[in-house]
Amino acid sequence: MNGDWEDRVTAAWATFDDYAETGAAEFRAVIDALVAELPDDSPLGPFERACAWDSTGHSDKAVPLYREALARGLSGYKGRRAKIQLSSSLRNIGQAEEGVKLLTPELDAPSDELDDAVRATLALCLSSLGRDREGLSLVLGALAPHLPRYQRSMANYARLLLESES
Repeated sequence: MNGDWEDRVTAAWATFDDYAETGAAEFRAVIDALVAELPDDSPLGPFERACAWDSTGHSDKAVPLYREALARGLSGYKGRRAKIQLSSSLRNIGQAEEGVKLLTPELDAPSDELDDAVRATLALCLSSLGRDREGLSLVLGALAPHLPRYQRSMANYARLLLESES
């Protein structure tokens, strides 16, 4: 899709909070109108619609759309976003185990600015499954590089949380 379309989608999302009073359906209608401009087989359509449903509190409606976007070949940065958001939605509808399965391989994916979001979402899924030590380890590991001091200590504590389970 061209840059103009992407710019208009970005602009629509920038107005998301403006729809708090008028309603979620109106915001989804804006996204649907933009999606209508796409080719029928574009993975961006179901992805943007999933984001809109998800952001307006309907994880159940977002899940099949994220799956469709990924099945259509959504990849790269938006593909990784779709996996993170799908995992979060799966957790919200009681399918955290599937979220863990989807996100765990992302720990070994090429690094980008979404690494911490992968770890945070995976930690939430693990916590929903009663695997709090694993989740805390992920969160501490993600936090450690951002600290002004104690990076090595926090990284070691993150590792030790998992070792003490063994």
